[in-house]
Amino acid sequence: MTNLSVNINKIATLRNARGGNNPDVIKAALDIERFGAHGITVHPRPDERHITYKDVVDLKKVLSTEFNIEGNPTEQSFVDLVLQNTPKQVTLVPDARGQLTSNHGWNTIEHQTYLKDIIAVFKSNGIRVSIFVDPIIEMIEAAKTTGTDHIELYTESYAKQFSASPNEAIAPYIKAANKAHELGLGINAGHDLDLQNLRFFAQHIPVLHEVSIGHALICDAIYLGLENTVQLYKRQLSY
Repeated sequence: MTNLSVNINKIATLRNARGGNNPDVIKAALDIERFGAHGITVHPRPDERHITYKDVVDLKKVLSTEFNIEGNPTEQSFVDLVLQNTPKQVTLVPDARGQLTSNHGWNTIEHQTYLKDIIAVFKSNGIRVSIFVDPIIEMIEAAKTTGTDHIELYTESYAKQFSASPNEAIAPYIKAANKAHELGLGINAGHDLDLQNLRFFAQHIPVLHEVSIGHALICDAIYLGLENTVQLYKRQLSY
């Protein structure tokens, strides 16, 4: 079964919009674990517009499931934060400073030397590394040479095409996942996966280790309730 890691950035966004501590990000994360999620994902950005660095420190102290910290390692503050809090997994994402949300994977050919060096830093501290990539065979092959443990397939293009042509939408992801599996890489996925498109994706990528879902899940929780929503997403992964 594919693991569900819940990205709690949007809970922090709501808290920060008003100030104070409502909703309580730490309590929400613990509740999400209790509701059955296999992990918690955060993506702290330098401007701390949602998850703050203090949130990361506080979460590390209390989480019992897999802790995944996402971010751009070109920010030294991010590297320091990860090394100080040693999550189970760090996911490296090539976000620009101030970027609204992730919108592409690494060019693992162009940035191969840099990725090798920074991945070695995290792995030497016992942290599993995943890197964000587009479903392009050449990028998967070059990802292998960086020393990463996993890749995370960037699934926005799949989500955009899914309603009109699910088979066409999934095709490049099947090829990319097969290549990654052949090369011995673990396979994660994330971005715009939701209750409509998640099951189809998971059914066609049987080697899928983990999905990281935040925005859609939190939006659904407004109508369906947080516990029920976590269970519904898990159900899509346990066909």
